[in-house]
Amino acid sequence: MLESLPPLLVIAVAIVAGFAGLIWSADRFVAGSAAIASSFGVAPVVIGLTIVAFGTSAPEIMVSISASLKGAGDMAVGNGIGSNIANTGLVLGATALVVAIPVQKHLLKDELPLLLVVMAISGYFLSDGILAQWEAIVLIGALIPAIFLLVYLKKGDLSEQETTDEDSIPHMSRTMAFVWFVIGLGALMLSSEVLVWGAKSAAEMAGVSPLVIGLTIIALGTSLPELAASLISALKGHHDIALGNVLGSNMFNLLAVMSIPGLSGSFPLDQSVFSRDFVVMVALTILLAVAIGLSIWRNRGAGGGKIGKTAGCLLLLSYFGYYVLLYQTAI
Repeated sequence: MLESLPPLLVIAVAIVAGFAGLIWSADRFVAGSAAIASSFGVAPVVIGLTIVAFGTSAPEIMVSISASLKGAGDMAVGNGIGSNIANTGLVLGATALVVAIPVQKHLLKDELPLLLVVMAISGYFLSDGILAQWEAIVLIGALIPAIFLLVYLKKGDLSEQETTDEDSIPHMSRTMAFVWFVIGLGALMLSSEVLVWGAKSAAEMAGVSPLVIGLTIIALGTSLPELAASLISALKGHHDIALGNVLGSNMFNLLAVMSIPGLSGSFPLDQSVFSRDFVVMVALTILLAVAIGLSIWRNRGAGGGKIGKTAGCLLLLSYFGYYVLLYQTAI
């Protein structure tokens, strides 16, 4: 039956259905995640850095595996870096425009320094234009220790604001929380696949290169779970899930998603992946760190700051500026 429909109509329906599915599934997934955190006595920021980050990064993993099996390593690496650019510029930027995101000092002391270290190591590996097999093994091998380090750093480092956020977590049994977590995660993955298929098909019809598809359409599509989850989390008051989700997901993308194609063997990369795309990713992360630092400094008497509309606009403008740069240099 689908064969009888115009290709553009099928693609349009897939994109719309993917968006609708992401919004619903993100709501269920975040509700289940937050309830699980409450039932086990785990802080929302830890859930954001682990379960939510892993769950919303699942589409990137699937795309990376698929691209690797098809010999498209550039697309997989572009997907990981492009998703990080979208997470920082689009996800946090859009979330900050909707509702100011509270930030605490531990972000500058724990999460961001660790993320920057991961970026430095991965950047060093990519700077020569080749992702060697041993480098990919080092990256993916560092994932579990990095997650455990973040969780360890969170112990005894929770602010009053973070404790207060737990009061707004939905109350449900642990069983129901897990049920909604699984349903939400499954729907997130399915919706992302449908959306990415539609977006990728549209891009291919327009004759866009695989690298650009990985950096833009696929990266944007696989980052939509982060956008939906972060927006809904912030609107519901789970501020640390909104911010922790993005930081944890970015680290996950560099250590796991980007390294997957290199596990089967070394492969060459377009030099622009490092000189253009990786540099933009680092610049956006530094911009975020500066915004957090300035906000905390200005509100040092209040014990924390907020990422508001000004920082949100800067992040969004930087994100769209990257697209202009990509259009001028790659298309």
